[in-house]
Amino acid sequence: MIYGIILLFFIVSFIIIILAKSNALMNILTIFNSLIAIVTSIYLFVHAALPIGLLSNNYVSIDALSLYEILITGVIFFFASIYAKGYVFLLVKEKELKESNIKLFYLAYNLLLISTIGVFVSNNLALLWIFAEITTILSAVLIVVLNAKENIVAAIKYIFITSTAMLFSLVGLVFLFAASKTAGIEPTLNWNELLQVAGQINPQLLLFSFVLIYIGFAAKSGIVPFHAWLPPSHAKAASDVSVLLSSVVLNIGIYAIIRIYSLIHPTIYGQTASRVLLVFGIITVGIASFSMLVRRNIKKLIAFSSIENMGFILIGVAVGNLFWTLFYVLAHALTKALLFFSAGIIHRQYRSVQVEEIRDVLKLQPLASTGLIIGSIAIIGTPLFPIFIPKFFIIASLSRVSLSLAFTLLVFILIATSSFVWFILRIVTEQGNTPEKYPIFISMKMPIAILIIMLILLGVYMPKILFDFLNATSSQLGFGGL
Repeated sequence: MIYGIILLFFIVSFIIIILAKSNALMNILTIFNSLIAIVTSIYLFVHAALPIGLLSNNYVSIDALSLYEILITGVIFFFASIYAKGYVFLLVKEKELKESNIKLFYLAYNLLLISTIGVFVSNNLALLWIFAEITTILSAVLIVVLNAKENIVAAIKYIFITSTAMLFSLVGLVFLFAASKTAGIEPTLNWNELLQVAGQINPQLLLFSFVLIYIGFAAKSGIVPFHAWLPPSHAKAASDVSVLLSSVVLNIGIYAIIRIYSLIHPTIYGQTASRVLLVFGIITVGIASFSMLVRRNIKKLIAFSSIENMGFILIGVAVGNLFWTLFYVLAHALTKALLFFSAGIIHRQYRSVQVEEIRDVLKLQPLASTGLIIGSIAIIGTPLFPIFIPKFFIIASLSRVSLSLAFTLLVFILIATSSFVWFILRIVTEQGNTPEKYPIFISMKMPIAILIIMLILLGVYMPKILFDFLNATSSQLGFGGL
């Protein structure tokens, strides 16, 4: 009953947005929809016995992992929606967004929210694939909605690379469907049923399926060599959209990879699959780290950092440390939201995100510059910030597999760190002829202030309820807890 009511709320809000003439009303409805996702997740977390089947055919269900991802999605969309209230007004004022496109912007915003939730509640892997492709289209719409020709190029590159790679995943799902029959059951792509018989599925077919499915969802997460779409898309999009792409959409690929890897993990080819993830994870961190060295565009620097962190998360999955990998997903989402929100205000102040153009930023935009500094310190894994702990334990797990690979990873981390250290020193010390202070709406400042507090608190204290939840989630997926 509750799920039908929630779905009805979403449908009614979409209809109102289509009919609405008030930009403020569209924004309020967007905030409300994200709150529904948050409140529902918390309610299920407290009161429901997971997993919960939502349809009789078990195509749609909610387990601990999907609930965790939905909660992160709801929180990020909530902050982005609040930020968008003032940000969209400024985009229209600066003629970077046509007023006639605001309705399209908010429709795509809300549809992206519901389709992302659709990914996370899809127990059937084919349905998951469909929702993932829908998020690609909607993300591209949000990229091209601005009045800039280069955004069209970025969106086309995004669609071409990810959708082409996702065709491999589609073929992999066909093979997995056929392979499931070798376990003596009716052919299925329902993940929970596949997990129960994973050890009985023909291992060669399962490995082949895994590799093909991995290709598509690795592209979705910006894993090398499928990463070329990510920097231009994140850099050219509106800053609140960049937040959604980096903190939410990238998680879709990682989520799917965790799902499919959990099927092959306990089989005789589990170690082979682990090596595949490990190799691509190390290469991704390395290429992203070196690419960051030459970046002078703040948003591109942050975008390449997203690639680096996706590689790191992939390594966490490969070494089987799922507890800290899941915590890393949360920490990365919050940190990237802080960085892109702050960069959006800097862009409005200087009409540029090139480091050379930024002067007296602490004086002109103290909160945004503080957000950039704290976000930069946090994203490199500095102690007392939440990314430090998962990075430490993932490296420790990797060192048990290979000391040389762990040392290589540390070198890449130092290279990435140097890029952000240079960036922080530059924006703190640069002074000169500066423009007048650009007026920024309180709605754009609120998410930054809250995220700073959240990162500081989460860096020094993990709530027991979160610890127990991640421990149980990791154990349920067959990786064991702490």
